[in-house]
Amino acid sequence: MADPALLLRDTSVQTLFWTPVLAEMWPGAPLHNAALKAAIARQAASVAGVAKSNIHGWQSDISMTAWGGAAADALVAHAAARANAYTAGGPIDWVPEMWANVSRRGASNQTHAHPGSVWSAVYYVDDGYAGSSDKAVAGELSFLDPRFPAVRMAAPELRHRRPDGTIDNQEVWLRPRTGLFVLFPSWLLHAVRPYAGQGTRTSIAINLVAPRG
Repeated sequence: MADPALLLRDTSVQTLFWTPVLAEMWPGAPLHNAALKAAIARQAASVAGVAKSNIHGWQSDISMTAWGGAAADALVAHAAARANAYTAGGPIDWVPEMWANVSRRGASNQTHAHPGSVWSAVYYVDDGYAGSSDKAVAGELSFLDPRFPAVRMAAPELRHRRPDGTIDNQEVWLRPRTGLFVLFPSWLLHAVRPYAGQGTRTSIAINLVAPRG
């Protein structure tokens, strides 16, 4: 095990135990989104979905790398490259798990984490908003503070202030956007708020598993 880090300054407030969350627009979206959407639609029409954290909606099993085609391979390659950029001791030859989600009005995901993997990602092929900025449509991706007891303390309305003056919130919502790629540690608790739109949201999730021995 690596030696623990030492605090070199004892006169300043420092932010410890950083949790990396990367959110960016995937450069491959214009080239690959149509193929991804078509492959997912074919699979959803022919194969029964699974029920895990999802409430309503359709979710495939984790074998999308077998049926997603070149577009799925390109997305996995991007996820692996971004994960390696934020992983010490690499590069890692990640073992991917990949699945698709199709969500219509009322669909959501319960709070959960992804045991057995190191990094997880979500990619929005189609956010389902049809260009609307109406917050009532909801469906945000929600990240919860991993220091869970913090939300059960005596004064839950209070928040810590970071050294730069920003507030350390206990829950952060991220509004999906077509083409948005989000990467986060697999242990980070997350959920999806109920989607209230009239359209169809299509998204892809990826787990990156470290190879065994």
